[in-house]
Amino acid sequence: MNRPLDFSRYPYVYLDATYLHGRDPARKQVISRAVIVAVGITATGQREVLGIEVGDSEDEAFWTAFLRHLRERGLSGVQLVISDAHSGLINAIRRMLQGSCWQRCRVHFARNLLQTVPKAHQEMVAAALRSVFAQQSKEAVLEQWDQVSAMLAAKFPRAAELMAKATEDVLAFRHFPPQHWKKIWSTNLLERVNEEIKRRTRVVGIFPNDAAITRLVGAVLLEQDEHWQLEGRRMFSAESMADIPALEDLPAQACLQEATA
Repeated sequence: MNRPLDFSRYPYVYLDATYLHGRDPARKQVISRAVIVAVGITATGQREVLGIEVGDSEDEAFWTAFLRHLRERGLSGVQLVISDAHSGLINAIRRMLQGSCWQRCRVHFARNLLQTVPKAHQEMVAAALRSVFAQQSKEAVLEQWDQVSAMLAAKFPRAAELMAKATEDVLAFRHFPPQHWKKIWSTNLLERVNEEIKRRTRVVGIFPNDAAITRLVGAVLLEQDEHWQLEGRRMFSAESMADIPALEDLPAQACLQEATA
């Protein structure tokens, strides 16, 4: 939670949260506790757990404090942040990782999109959306996205509107090396870590306090991180990591800027 992070750059950072039940000593009741986790990919393509924090909810202040602490520990070189579209998280990324690109998890987006479509048509819409991610070039990805959006516009205007608003968010991956696409267009890497956290904490049920959550979840994450390091297998090759374009070479619309009043 406090180790220095200044020995490497982390071009890719994954952020996500899971929820556990804990007792609130002050209110003497069981409440839901947000457990947020960050995983980074080093400049040489290796996976590392960067941090963990427990709090009341995923609001902007909580995420901002978490990201600020990562920055204070030396987090740098972030070019793409992969997460869901929680508003508090997005604002925190804008504030603390300004200039980085943001990839909205395609899995979370698909769920949001299907909610705008009648159940009888969801399978068709899901298949159409998947066709976007089957393309082999960034130009083809954008062209297929526009075609799917146009196809939906007549029958499902809400779905088409959602796609139009989310184009750059969901397709940010296309500005990065194609061999990375399948692993940076969603938070699946972190989802698997969260599944292990859930599995290992299920036996506890209700934690007595936040410190107990931090101890157990921290031990799970430490074990995961050690496994990644001992395994020695890189998520991406060092050669492909070197192909990531510099932020100044990325389209301005793909990079987050802090909102102004």
